[in-house]
Amino acid sequence: MRRYRSPKAMKQRLVELVLERSFKFTEEPTFKLASGKMSNFYFNCKPATLNPEGMFLIGNLFYGLIKSKKKWNVKAVGGLTLGADPVADAIAYTSYLKGGPLEAFVVRKTPKKHGTMLWIEGNVREGDKVLIVEDVITTGGSSKEAILRARECGLKVMGVIVLIDRQEGGREEIEAMGLPIEVLLTKEEIFKAYKKTGKGAKEQRHKGTKEKKT
Repeated sequence: MRRYRSPKAMKQRLVELVLERSFKFTEEPTFKLASGKMSNFYFNCKPATLNPEGMFLIGNLFYGLIKSKKKWNVKAVGGLTLGADPVADAIAYTSYLKGGPLEAFVVRKTPKKHGTMLWIEGNVREGDKVLIVEDVITTGGSSKEAILRARECGLKVMGVIVLIDRQEGGREEIEAMGLPIEVLLTKEEIFKAYKKTGKGAKEQRHKGTKEKKT
């Protein structure tokens, strides 16, 4: 088991893990995003967020961030299933180990069709202060859906926390709703690290050669 001396070291390792497990890049835009837009890069966060080391890093980094925001004073964290689930679970588990337990909750895309028929699963109730969690934010659509559903169920949304920001307008959309948003990693940071890797450097050289030919 690795030992980390600082949050900075944890963040650096998390970037490496994202590059190893969750980042895909092609020269041409071959990845279709949830918005319908085509892109030449894609983040499939689940291989990192469902990894034990990834959960450890995400849980500790987000827990430290949450506790640094004294005004939030939230009871729970959660977001739209499925991407937000392992992130919220990692935070909740870490919070218990740290002595400041936070509940995790799940926002369904459709209500449960039997039993309680709930939109939101978890130990939260009307009036509770919560944070909305997102693994990747692009245009902000999933986060906004989770925010609106949480509010409809009587929860008080204090802000949004995001693992990776693609920096394509999502942050601005959340801020336009009057909510603060905090991000662990940005596309810019990940691309900077990617270019330093052997694969990233090779692709940059190939791109430069191709541009000269044209």
